[in-house]
Amino acid sequence: MANAKQKIVITSLVSAIVGGTLVAGGGYVYLNGTNTGVTTSTKTVVAPKVVSGNSDATKVYNNVKEAVVSVLNEQTGTGTQSIFGTQSSDSSSDDAQLAGSGSGVIYKISNGDAYLVTNNHVVEGANKLQVVLFSGKTVDAKLVGTDPMTDLAVLKISDADVKGVAQFGDSKQVKVGQTVLAIGSPLGTEYASSLTQGIISATDRLVTNQDEAGNNYGEAVALQTDTAINPGNSGGPLVNMAGQVIGINSQKLSQTQEGTSVEGMGFAIPSDTVVEIANRLVKDGEVVRPAIGVSLVELSSVDSAQRKSVLKIPTSVTQGVVVAAFSKNSAAEKAGIKKYDVITKIDGVKVSSTAEARAQVFKHVLGDTVKVTYYHQDKEKTVSLKMTEKLELNTTSK
Repeated sequence: MANAKQKIVITSLVSAIVGGTLVAGGGYVYLNGTNTGVTTSTKTVVAPKVVSGNSDATKVYNNVKEAVVSVLNEQTGTGTQSIFGTQSSDSSSDDAQLAGSGSGVIYKISNGDAYLVTNNHVVEGANKLQVVLFSGKTVDAKLVGTDPMTDLAVLKISDADVKGVAQFGDSKQVKVGQTVLAIGSPLGTEYASSLTQGIISATDRLVTNQDEAGNNYGEAVALQTDTAINPGNSGGPLVNMAGQVIGINSQKLSQTQEGTSVEGMGFAIPSDTVVEIANRLVKDGEVVRPAIGVSLVELSSVDSAQRKSVLKIPTSVTQGVVVAAFSKNSAAEKAGIKKYDVITKIDGVKVSSTAEARAQVFKHVLGDTVKVTYYHQDKEKTVSLKMTEKLELNTTSK
């Protein structure tokens, strides 16, 4: 469930079917162990070799399949808000109508409840949520919490009919070129539990997270894969060959802004991010993030003439983020940081992009103190900021 900029990717799995072989040919006939020397056209039938079909991918799929579900988003009224999955026709009924479907993966059972993670855009706008288990049984689901910034959501269902729970792996250990599998419900529940295979194409891609209404939540780090992902796979797991979930499929690039068609470019939210956000949603129902109160522009996007005439920083400073504006109660501004200052480190860690700067700040909670190193023209300074300001998502429409 997503708009044109939020689609998912998964790669098709080719299964090999090995049949028996029928071999015919002439040969010598042996009677009582004696060679008669007489040739014959008698056909010799070789028994077909029995092949189990249990590849490594099959084993992984069998271990994970019970934990993968379809998520049904039902809405009242017109009920046809565009979401990443199968869609219903317009309806003026007040009864909830199926507006779209996606995928999800069960990762925990606790106190009679089973918890599953999916995408925020899969459940967005829902008046009612249901989950279709691997067995085909449909059960009601309750929304635990959502986080639009990471495009994640957690639901819970009764554990009465749950037969499998998936395990998360460490996404920091993911390597380019390793084989991965995706399981989900492309084009809806008719194709539930479909398996596709591919590789990791890149590990630290910056992608834009934009919701159905066109709200832009900024850039996020994602795993890139060529695994085939189609509408309805959104929220399903990307799995390594150890059977661990290393990502949640969320986006697919199918066309460039210039209109060039693209194949095999899908993106998944890394499992380390998924685990962190899921835990916070279960604990608090939301994710509250601190802010230092600045809008940033990457130094790499500023040309050399402006670096010299406007920023007035040393030529040796080649990486960082430029302060473009302040929020109303900016902690950074109160600490003496000025417009056009260049932040190079946060808590001693070098930052070269807005995503890196944000990631360092988000390691903290509201009320924490963070150290910011920056250049004010040619002078390097370090200040400590107490983050009492809650991040307000700066959403902008298309």
